Amino acid sequence: MRVRFLGTGTSFGVPVVGCDCPACRSDDARDRRTRHGLLIESGGARLLVDTPPELRLQLLRAGVDRIDAVFLSHEHADHTHGIDDLRIFSLRGGAPIPLHVAREFEPAIRRRFSYIWGGGRTQPGSAVPQLDLTPFEDREVIAPAGLELQVVALPHGVYRSYGFRLGDLGVLIDAKSVPDNAMEIFAGVDVLIMNALWFGDPHPGHFSMEEAAATARQLGAARTYLTHIAHRTTHAEIARRLPSGVEPAFDGLVVEL
Repeated sequence: MRVRFLGTGTSFGVPVVGCDCPACRSDDARDRRTRHGLLIESGGARLLVDTPPELRLQLLRAGVDRIDAVFLSHEHADHTHGIDDLRIFSLRGGAPIPLHVAREFEPAIRRRFSYIWGGGRTQPGSAVPQLDLTPFEDREVIAPAGLELQVVALPHGVYRSYGFRLGDLGVLIDAKSVPDNAMEIFAGVDVLIMNALWFGDPHPGHFSMEEAAATARQLGAARTYLTHIAHRTTHAEIARRLPSGVEPAFDGLVVEL
């Protein structure tokens, strides 16, 4: 299995518009963070996790020419507003792309992108994404592109986000904690991918670096990669301060399982 980090930034991205902090002024390419996206490849299948606003640019940079299925962690704009960039895949493949979304988010997704499912007028000669929206429930086992995912709802402030386990891979995106009754699902993974904003100040909807590292230790993950990173601290400084076995991801990083 191979995991490619397409984007590793928060909803603002890094650099942040108008900011002159060290991370935003950094010449280190690892401090250029687009919004969150993951590409998982296993057994010939390609699963895209989230459709961020920079999706087209991310896919071009990674040389991706095919997507077999898409998993949306939740409905927030930085995780969904690149959905139109999926249209090239359905157009080229001549078939809808399976889009797996939690049932609680389905109404908002259909409403926000009503031109895809609304059945209204379309401009002759234009194209819209052909997407087969398939809802799932908390704790359901789903099989996008034939990959068996154990799906788990996670607290995200007043919202929820959905993570999953796929074999020895655990993915927690935009989470604040792992409920006690979900700990066993992620226990003992080889690779754990987690969101973590910054060091220090707690955030109501996201792990801090310290909280993420403590949770990874509690879960017994062999390797942990932090993503959804804010601009307060440079990549090099984050890597220096994190404990052994936990490291910051960066756009373009590829991890093999």
